[in-house]
Amino acid sequence: MTVEIDMPELDAEGYLVEPMDWNDDVARALARAENIELGDDHWDVIRFMRAYYEEHQVAADARFVIKHLANRVGAEAQKLLFVLFPYGYVKQACKIAGMRRPRAWSTG
Repeated sequence: MTVEIDMPELDAEGYLVEPMDWNDDVARALARAENIELGDDHWDVIRFMRAYYEEHQVAADARFVIKHLANRVGAEAQKLLFVLFPYGYVKQACKIAGMRRPRAWSTG
């Protein structure tokens, strides 16, 4: 069952214009657009990214997300991140987590 939501404003590449407009329903809609079905590991990454944003007012670099995942899955953290978001951290994880598109920045 797909629930229709009022989607906040997106930029030309499909990223939220205002990260504070993000919520779980927006994440689900953005994930659907990327052909990703969100599971527990996705939500773990997304929740970490949102908490990091709340604290620092900037999107977490992929290395911070990998470090977070490593606490749970060990050495497979980087591989898991790219299994969860196969088209890349910036292209999918940042978008689904409601971040603005990062400018000239490492994808980890």
